[in-house]
Amino acid sequence: MAKAGDKSGTKGKKGLKRKATAEEPQEAAVAEDGATESGVQPPKTAAFPPGFSISEIKNKQRRHLMFTRWKQQQRKEKLAIKKKLKKEREALGDKAPPKPIPKTIDNQRVHDETIVDPNDEEVAYDEATDEFASYFNRQTSPKILITTSDRPHGRTVRLCEQLSTVIPNSHVYYRRGLALKKIIPQCISRDFTDLIVINEDRKTPNGLVLSHLPSGPTAHFKMSSVRLRKEIKRRGKDPTEHVPEIILNNFTTRLGHSVGRMFASLFPHNPQFIGRQVATFHNQRDYIFFRFHRYIFKSEKKVGIQELGPRFTLKLRSLQKGTFDSKYGEYEWVHKVCALFFEEPFISFQKYRMRRKLCILSFECLYLVFLTSTSLKEPISDKVFGSDD
Repeated sequence: MAKAGDKSGTKGKKGLKRKATAEEPQEAAVAEDGATESGVQPPKTAAFPPGFSISEIKNKQRRHLMFTRWKQQQRKEKLAIKKKLKKEREALGDKAPPKPIPKTIDNQRVHDETIVDPNDEEVAYDEATDEFASYFNRQTSPKILITTSDRPHGRTVRLCEQLSTVIPNSHVYYRRGLALKKIIPQCISRDFTDLIVINEDRKTPNGLVLSHLPSGPTAHFKMSSVRLRKEIKRRGKDPTEHVPEIILNNFTTRLGHSVGRMFASLFPHNPQFIGRQVATFHNQRDYIFFRFHRYIFKSEKKVGIQELGPRFTLKLRSLQKGTFDSKYGEYEWVHKVCALFFEEPFISFQKYRMRRKLCILSFECLYLVFLTSTSLKEPISDKVFGSDD
């Protein structure tokens, strides 16, 4: 029995020796990484040999560990560079060079030709004669009706109720199967100035129709990233009945002017700054982000903001003249697939070719319909776009 125990013991020792020899290079690498975390940062070649990448490590746990330590090292180096630059700027004082402007998607976009000067006489004349002129001249006060699609679910109903606390003088009514063409005359007869319809799909809000009464225009938005008050972390108390301040950012184009004036006409002219509430519509990369905040004055110099909710993101799909009319309405602007070539300045070549082929196919389908009544046989895509080679 003793001999058998000795044999098993020797086998166990051999196994331990093999494990130790296999783990020696791993422990050495861990020790080197620990040295970088503890203070002195050796060069990158000390941790990995030249030409070696973390993706070559076959062990998943080991690869994940090395990647997290590499990220920590990168963060520490970045913070050290920032602290060094901050000390240099403080030492130089007024002679410090200006901070470099970071490259972002927004400041690298192609300049939009439709951006207008607010002091332009033509723009001023259009704003003085458009459908919102009576509101900005303070001849009418806003009165909003908020409704939903047919058979709304709880999430959509709660969003409507929370919107009514954000927009003053707004009323929530349930649809009950009525068509919008029947709702609009009733709204006009009861002196409503705007109609908001929130559509849903699969129990989640996915669209918003905003119609200015009595003569339009009507805007249709795609709604996404909806967060109700209970879903927002570190939110403040429920909003009060004070009239909020409204902020409109980056509505600088002709289309943006009309959409911004449409949002502004939902709120009364004179905000009550005692309530410290702010409703923000921020336009960035053709997406409109809605946020509802409250100012928090911590001291005479420090001011913070506290989100109240709800929040959502809008994307304009169409702008229609007059009130809602899906069949015979005249559209001022419609978001099209083919227009994506000119809206996105940064687009990959594969994406470009795919969208180009989609446009060619749509044109060729129209051309095939045209061929049934004519004798033309040349493909229209070769004439307009040329060959795909």
